[in-house]
Amino acid sequence: QKWEQYGEIRADGLRTGAGLAPATEFYRRHRAEMDEGAFAAWESRKNPDELSAIQHAMNLRLQNPKAFASEYQNQPERESLGDEALPTPDEICERVNGLARGVVPGAGQKLTAFVDVQQKLLFWCVVAWDLKFGGSVLDYGTFPDQNRPYFTLADSRRTLAHACPKAGLEGQIYGGLQTLVDTLMARLWKREDGAEFRIERILIDANWSQSTDPVYQFCRASQHSALLLPSHGRFVGAAGKPMDQYHRVPGEQVGLNWRIGMNVGKRKIRHVIYDTNFWKTTLFNRLSAALGDRGALTFWGRDPESHRLIAAHLSSEYRIRTAGRGRTVDEWRLRPDRPDNHWLDCLVGCAVAASILGISAGTDDVPEVKRVVSVPAHMRVGRAF
Repeated sequence: QKWEQYGEIRADGLRTGAGLAPATEFYRRHRAEMDEGAFAAWESRKNPDELSAIQHAMNLRLQNPKAFASEYQNQPERESLGDEALPTPDEICERVNGLARGVVPGAGQKLTAFVDVQQKLLFWCVVAWDLKFGGSVLDYGTFPDQNRPYFTLADSRRTLAHACPKAGLEGQIYGGLQTLVDTLMARLWKREDGAEFRIERILIDANWSQSTDPVYQFCRASQHSALLLPSHGRFVGAAGKPMDQYHRVPGEQVGLNWRIGMNVGKRKIRHVIYDTNFWKTTLFNRLSAALGDRGALTFWGRDPESHRLIAAHLSSEYRIRTAGRGRTVDEWRLRPDRPDNHWLDCLVGCAVAASILGISAGTDDVPEVKRVVSVPAHMRVGRAF
């Protein structure tokens, strides 16, 4: 469990430009527990910014699990990673529905939004959902707007610091959320038949430790607080306890691999946690459904090239189908050459929000798996690398 948390902190540091330091600090605090049952044959095999050879080995595995198993453990993974079933960036771009930007399809019933909080930018997305859990991406972007068809988080030119020049980091996040959410909530979205809609639920990413306080503060104080939820995605692997087996706390709302509970202390506000592995698989089921089929997800417009950037984000992760605890799970990992996955997180969050609003994803999102990836060698006690 601690190594899973380490992986999330490491990925977050690489995305935000903080580097490995936050993950190394987490490892330093929990090193005794994280090193238990493991040893390295070459203790000095580590980089200057790493504390041990074991941490170095885990960094190699997180960067490329398949290469680590083959080159460092001499245990090549014989099974497919499952990429053959994932849509390519070109295929994602082709999922246009011919509607104008912001127009809700005729079957659309509920609108949800998600905001992914980064140090420099806020990434956001709005999706209209039908009652069969099919969706249409109505709009997406960043705050501040980059006014470019293609960019990365690292080379963003207009940032939260430019939008709120007199504020510190927490004030920049708070101010950015205030402007963005007010804009989204003031917007009327029209359906093909003329019916008007507003966004019914917005989830806001609160996972990053430096953004957690301002996100909770904003969700509590905003005039739209009744429609806002701080959100925490959790990596629930095959070896972890499924979310439906968590102890239920009185007053907690429980849904399909998500739970809404109440924090105590200064963050006394309702928030949602959800299983990112399950919901990423759910999203890709929608992106893999043929256009016109039940549950398909589409994008506005007629020009596939206009969605090239979000297609890159949606292709930033791959899955490893893994067995454990009598079940099989798609475990999603970030590709080392594609660090920007922010609109992927946004679409996943929009799907969770739709489930919270009562739209049923059904049972077809539990993957039917015919292959099992063997247990990585580094997890076996006493195995040297």
